[in-house]
Amino acid sequence: MQLQQLTEKYNKELSEKTIVEKLQYMVEQHPEKVVFTTSFGYEDQVITDVIFKNDLDIKVVTLDTGRIFPETYKVYRSTLERYKKPIKAYFPPTDKVEELLDKKGPFSFYDSLENRKECCFIRKVIPLKRALEGNDIWITGLRASQSNNRSDMQEFELDEGNNIIKYNPLMEWSLEETISYVKEYNVPYNVLHDKGFVSIGCQPCTRAIQPGEDFRAGRWWWEQGSGKECGLHSLKK
Repeated sequence: MQLQQLTEKYNKELSEKTIVEKLQYMVEQHPEKVVFTTSFGYEDQVITDVIFKNDLDIKVVTLDTGRIFPETYKVYRSTLERYKKPIKAYFPPTDKVEELLDKKGPFSFYDSLENRKECCFIRKVIPLKRALEGNDIWITGLRASQSNNRSDMQEFELDEGNNIIKYNPLMEWSLEETISYVKEYNVPYNVLHDKGFVSIGCQPCTRAIQPGEDFRAGRWWWEQGSGKECGLHSLKK
C-alpha cells in the first residue's frame, strides 16, 4: 500500500483509539521502524512519558544543534535519570558547521532569512534526515494551535520530503492540557517554560514571549511575518 493510502487509512480507522493504542498499533504494523524526535519541550515530554511508561518499542531521538540552552541539557539529563531509557542524539555534520562559521561567522542567521534557513538546514534538517532514515513512522509533538500554518494539520500526515508518515498524537491538545499532564504526572520539564519560553529551540534564536503574543513569537523574533518554521516540518519535497 502506498504511503498516501496508508496515511488516509490511519486517519480514518484509528480516530477513536487512544494515543497509547495508536502508538502500539504503529509499533505492531511497523516493527523497529517508528521514531520519535524530542526537543524536550512540554509536548515532547508528554509523548516521551507515554512511550517510556508503556515500554513501547519506539526509538526516541533528539537533534543536538550545538546551540541549545543549558536548561535543555538539564531536562535531557533528568529525563534519562527518570525513565532509565536511551535517547539517541544526532549532531550536524562537523565540516558543514565549520565551513559556515569560517565563511559567515557565528551569528550569520541574524543577517538574512537566507542565512537563517541555511543554519537551520545544517544544524537541524540534515541531522533529522539521518534520524528518520530507514523508518516508516515519525512521531512529533506538534499541536494544531501552535501556529497558523499548523491549524489545518491532520493527525497522520504524509511528509513527502522525508518519504515518511508523520503522526501528531497531540494535534488537538491545548497548551493548558499539555501543561496539566506534565504537572499531574510529575514529568520532567524545561524550567525555561516558567520564564515565558513556550517554544524552545536554539539559544540565540529563542526568547520568552509577552502576554498576548503569538505562540511562535519567541522564535526568530527579528523576522517579520507569522508561520515561521525551521524546515523540519515542511511537507514539500
